[in-house]
Amino acid sequence: MRILLLGGSAEARELAGRMAGRPGYHVVSSLAGRVRDPQLPAGEVRVGGFGGVAGLRNWLRDNDIDVVVVATHPFAARITTNAIRAATDVRLPTLLVRRPAWVAQPGDRWESVASLTAAAARIADERVFLTIGRQGVAEFAGCAAAWFLIRAIDPPNGPLPAHAELLLERGPFTVEHDAELLVRHRIELLVSKNSGGPHAAGKLVAARAAGIPVLLVDRPPSPPGVTVVTDAAGAADWLAAQRGVQRA
Repeated sequence: MRILLLGGSAEARELAGRMAGRPGYHVVSSLAGRVRDPQLPAGEVRVGGFGGVAGLRNWLRDNDIDVVVVATHPFAARITTNAIRAATDVRLPTLLVRRPAWVAQPGDRWESVASLTAAAARIADERVFLTIGRQGVAEFAGCAAAWFLIRAIDPPNGPLPAHAELLLERGPFTVEHDAELLVRHRIELLVSKNSGGPHAAGKLVAARAAGIPVLLVDRPPSPPGVTVVTDAAGAADWLAAQRGVQRA
């Protein structure tokens, strides 16, 4: 079984590791190439885009792919939609891996917003910890009265807020690490995407303990009509079932 695994997420790396070396499976992990030094999964890896839906359709055919697993970041809406459309067009079984979103706990002071633009409009004269990655930081360039600590793996493209400090580091982050950042930079507001998962949840625990409010950007909805699992274990089980169908 030849599997295209659209990845970049922790779940994608775990799934590639689970399938590596298993007889009867060949996984090709595809990374978008937006991070300069990505964490590479086990097995074969390709980096870069496909050229939209048409390009991906051709690639699937040319490379004799049997199934497609979409395990991208929950906010990678375009590649998710394109991948499912292309796989559907060539009638390949398709799976979407989506970790559960974060859910507020007692003591959390969360406000959900629909977009980064809505989050930027909500910010006033505050000291903000911005943890949305490098894409979308330009949405906050007009927040002239606020001060930002911007955390990302690579430097953002486009303009930055006038008053900002850039912190380049890669997770996962501990609660203790993020709690120290909140104190040292006198943070008054945390802004994050609701990406879910344990690897970036430390900042939310630290904000809860410190009584700091959080602006949480809602994730885009999953495309309809596709099978969804929440973790790598579920994806491995689905692949095993698909191989059983192929053998039958």
